[in-house]
Amino acid sequence: MTEILLREDSGAVATLTLNRPEALNALSDAMLAALKEQFRALAEDPSIRVVVLRGAGKAFCAGHDLREMQAARQSEDRGAAYFSDLFARCAAVMQSIPALPQPVIAEVHGIATAAGCQLVASCDMAVAAHGTRFGVNGVNIGLFCSTPMVALTRAVPRKVAFEMLTTGEFIDAERARDVGLVNRIAPAEDLSADVRKLAEVVAGKLGAAVRTGKRAFYDQAGMGLAAAYTFAGAVMADNMMWRDTEEGVKAFLEKRRPDWA
Repeated sequence: MTEILLREDSGAVATLTLNRPEALNALSDAMLAALKEQFRALAEDPSIRVVVLRGAGKAFCAGHDLREMQAARQSEDRGAAYFSDLFARCAAVMQSIPALPQPVIAEVHGIATAAGCQLVASCDMAVAAHGTRFGVNGVNIGLFCSTPMVALTRAVPRKVAFEMLTTGEFIDAERARDVGLVNRIAPAEDLSADVRKLAEVVAGKLGAAVRTGKRAFYDQAGMGLAAAYTFAGAVMADNMMWRDTEEGVKAFLEKRRPDWA
């Protein structure tokens, strides 16, 4: 039986591949469960410093599995309990991405729609191939993308998000970069290599500093300005006391590579 989610580790970089190409890597119940399990395992794996998330086949991810959702309507409550549980499970998976100690980079091609676009917006960084299209187009079938909206409105300006949500129209990779949904774009044939280069740059930093910084990044984002500075100052002062940070500063001043433990 083909695995629905593949994991390949290379050095300090783990690559997760959504592996339902025949269904455009839709987030079925099984896919959500597999992502939850892999994110749990990665959170406890200190050997991995960066995670790359990609899709097999011709698309990154087309969102929720609509056939699976329609099948749930056969239950006595017409799927009400299932839908509530589905969106809660999906929200937990999305929230586990910023909660991971490692930075997560989305490697996006083809399309990223609805919950697939939510997945991109939930990642810490994203690189897209030229020609990739992004949309939260549930409104086209009468279903407003309310849960994808949560991640999207935290990744792009509100007016951009609202236009995407209410028109159901796609934006291209260049527009996605301009509004902040993705960091970089690349030719399709160079996408994986460019993502790998970015991942290796991040993986080459002091892992403990990046882990601490990622946690602080999201914690301070929800604070007021003064509280954020107080919090961040304490984090940075603690960081300065680390042995490897002291070594990093000395190495910079002495123009040599740091000898990190």
